[in-house]
Amino acid sequence: MEKINHQIGVGSLIISDKGRKYVNEVLDNNRLSYGPFCQKFENLFAKLHQCKYSILSNSGTSALEIAVATLKEAENWKDGDEIIVPALTFVASINVILQNNLKPVFVDVDKKTYNIDPKKIEDKITEKTKGIMVVHLFGHPCDMDPIMELVKKYNLKMIEDSCETIFAKYKGKSVGSFGDISCFSTYACHIIQTGVGGLSLTNNEKYAVILRSLVNHGRNNIYLSMDDDKGKRDKELKMVMDKRFSFERRGYSYRITELEAALGLAQLEDIENIMKQRRKNAQFLSNSLKKWEEYIQLPTIMDGAEHSFMMFPIVIKTDKIKRDALTLFLEENNIETRHMLPLTNQPYLPKLFGEDIEDKHPVAKNINKNGFYIGCQVDLTEEELAYMVSKFDEFFTKFV
Repeated sequence: MEKINHQIGVGSLIISDKGRKYVNEVLDNNRLSYGPFCQKFENLFAKLHQCKYSILSNSGTSALEIAVATLKEAENWKDGDEIIVPALTFVASINVILQNNLKPVFVDVDKKTYNIDPKKIEDKITEKTKGIMVVHLFGHPCDMDPIMELVKKYNLKMIEDSCETIFAKYKGKSVGSFGDISCFSTYACHIIQTGVGGLSLTNNEKYAVILRSLVNHGRNNIYLSMDDDKGKRDKELKMVMDKRFSFERRGYSYRITELEAALGLAQLEDIENIMKQRRKNAQFLSNSLKKWEEYIQLPTIMDGAEHSFMMFPIVIKTDKIKRDALTLFLEENNIETRHMLPLTNQPYLPKLFGEDIEDKHPVAKNINKNGFYIGCQVDLTEEELAYMVSKFDEFFTKFV
C-alpha cells in the first residue's frame, strides 16, 4: 500500500459545529470564569455516572491530587500512610500520592488487561494502608468485584483513576461510579477533549465541599462563583461579603474556564457516537491483526466489561521480534506509537523505592519492555486504518 504522507497520531482533536457554537456563546456572553457552561458540564457528567457531585479542575492530575488531599483531610490520614497503586500507570498516579506526603505501595498488574491484579493486593495491605487507587488503563475497567471486597474487608477508601477510561461499564455499572472519589481527564487527545481539564466525582457531600474548595485556593464554599452574591440582601449578602476572601485550607488554583467547559459539553452530548466509532475502529484493528497473534497480544475484554479504547494497546509475545524494531518501523512509516506507560523503570523511582523496584513486578516489567500502543481515535479514516494494518503485515512478512 502506498505510503501515507501525514502522521497517523495516537490521538486527535475534533471540534464539532456544536462545539464551535458553544464556544462562540461563551465569547458572546463575555464570561470566562466559572459559569453556566461549567455547571452544565459538571451536572451532565455526574448524571451520566450516577453520581451526585461533579467538580471541574484544570487536569486529570489536578483531580487526582485534590482527591488524595481531600481524603487525607477528611479521614485524618497521617504523613507516611499508604495508598496501594498499580505497578503500571501514568506517573501522575503516584506523583499525587507523594506530593501529599503519603506512600504509594505498588501491586503488579494482570498480564491480559494490564490493570491492577486483584489477587496480589491483599499481601500488600498493612496497618498503614488507608486507601487504594485503581487505575482503569487504556480504556479497560479493572476487575472491581474482588477489589471492592477488599475495600470493604479492610475499611479502605478508594480513588478511581479513570483518566483513560470513560463511559465503559463493569457488570452494568459505570466505571467512575465505584470509588469514594473518581477522577477523569479531558486533556487533548483523550476521549473527551477540552485541551486541559479534569473532573472529580463523588457521592459524599463532605468530600465534594473540600474538593471544590481545594480547586479554588482553599476558599470557603460560600463564594466560588461571581454569581454567588447575586440576589442576596442584608445579612445574607453581608455574610457572603465577609467570606469572599476566607480560606479554610491550603488550596490550589486549579480552576477551568467556560471555554473548556463549552467544548466538553458539546462532546458529552455526542458521547454515544464517539464511543461507537472508537469501538468500531478497535474491532477493525483486532480482526485485521488477529493473524499475527503468535507474535503480538491484542486487547482483551474481560467478561462483563466494556472497553473505551482510548488507545489500542499491544504487547510483543515472542523473542523473535523486538518492540523497538516494530515501533521504529511504524514511526518511519508515519504511524505514531507510545510505550505503554512504563512506571517502575522511571529514573527517579529507584532512588525512592530501591534498585529492585522493577524486578519486584515482573508483569509490569515485561510490559515496560514489550508494550506499546497506537491510535484508535474517532476520526481515523478507512484508508488510515487499512494503511496501519498493511504496515504490520509488511513488518511481520519481512522480518519474521
